[in-house]
Amino acid sequence: MQHQLNSHGTPPPGCPAHGNTQLFGPEFGSDPEQHYAHLRSLGPSAPVDIAPGVQVELVTSYDAALHILQNPASFVRDSRRWNALNQGQIPEDSPALPMMGYRPNALFSDGAAHARLRQAVTDSLASIDELQLVRQTQQSAEYLISQFSSDIRGHAELMADYAQPLPLLVFSDLFGCPPELGDRVIAGISGIFEGTPGADLVLGGALGELIALKHRRPGDDVTTRLMQHSAGLTDEEVLHQLVTLLSGGTAPLTAAIGTSSALYLSEDWQTGLPVEDAVVQTLWNYAPIANYAAHYPTQDVELGERILRANDPVLISFAAANTDPKLTEHREQLSAKAHLAFGAGPHSCPAKDPAFMIAVTAVEALLNQLPDAETRVPFKDLAWVPAPWSRSLVNIPIRFTPRSALPPTDGRPAPSQDSRTAPASAPQHSATQGPSAAPAYRPAPSHAAASKSKGGLFSRFVAWTRGE
Repeated sequence: MQHQLNSHGTPPPGCPAHGNTQLFGPEFGSDPEQHYAHLRSLGPSAPVDIAPGVQVELVTSYDAALHILQNPASFVRDSRRWNALNQGQIPEDSPALPMMGYRPNALFSDGAAHARLRQAVTDSLASIDELQLVRQTQQSAEYLISQFSSDIRGHAELMADYAQPLPLLVFSDLFGCPPELGDRVIAGISGIFEGTPGADLVLGGALGELIALKHRRPGDDVTTRLMQHSAGLTDEEVLHQLVTLLSGGTAPLTAAIGTSSALYLSEDWQTGLPVEDAVVQTLWNYAPIANYAAHYPTQDVELGERILRANDPVLISFAAANTDPKLTEHREQLSAKAHLAFGAGPHSCPAKDPAFMIAVTAVEALLNQLPDAETRVPFKDLAWVPAPWSRSLVNIPIRFTPRSALPPTDGRPAPSQDSRTAPASAPQHSATQGPSAAPAYRPAPSHAAASKSKGGLFSRFVAWTRGE
């Protein structure tokens, strides 16, 4: 049999000579679009390896993805049904288990159990004040930018210095964390994403103490609202919903902020377009959650020429579905919100509006405070993380005029007349406010580092807001 060769002179991923397409590793990370294009040639879905030794069915068709997402009676989310896992076929150290293994939260629940947990989360998020969320995001952004904007080299790395820590600061504030607990929450969730041993225990311990604190001193925050909701969540259920919000919000927001910033700063971006357009384009073309949302058919289902077997995992490729050629032909006629980056159906993201607002505000804050910032590498040459779950840039090196080299000014110019500016009532801080020697943030700070005298990221941020 003669195999078609790709540009590298090798069989395309998924060729019978290779077995299943592998959705991990350097080859996938270097060109995910080619992998999705090949999978589409096999039909609306195809078998892939999501991790070594872990096969799933991946849906790449927009229409098929939407059908599955909107039919919870036929496709359920409880991963305790997973055939291969129950038969002991999944490696115990598989990176797929933390992402697909069952947890008692809304994401992995169905029916009445899902409705109860989902309502508690939705109601708790709905009471977030939008203006206050914008202010929190702007304040977090200004703090982070202050840590690198005076660098005499005029260089920074946006992913590590900005896009990664910003959601963590905002969430720690929304959850009502005092500084020390906020440090540990950030250390725990960062460590989980970095694979740091024991990070889950750090996060669980910190959130457990936060819940105990809110029993003693309730506050105007998401944690307290979850605890006091009429659904009557147990402390364990509250903890798992908080973990879901952290893990389900941090990585996608980091990816969205980073990619949108890189797009806006790229040479190809059309001058004058608002930041919202960059975020929308990111959600369509570079879905932050790329491949996820495992569903389990309740019975064998025919999809195209494939049979989806009962209780075998079916994952949705939000990245491939959003760029489905059958969709892009008439995408301009669709609503800007018709993308699947936030999912669809009963399990769609309950925080899509706050998430969009945080991403837009974060990019605008960067452009307003560093108006001459530009990427040091063309957008097309930036590297993507070689993992299946999220579409995130590895790094975004930028250059800008250091603040120390700028003349005194009473205001900061906006990047364009179309880009929104901060509300007049939003708090403003000097770039030199706070401890000038505070180190720039790097991913996965250790628990030991968080306990030093300066404190961790959240402690330093809180001290900066107080002018200390």
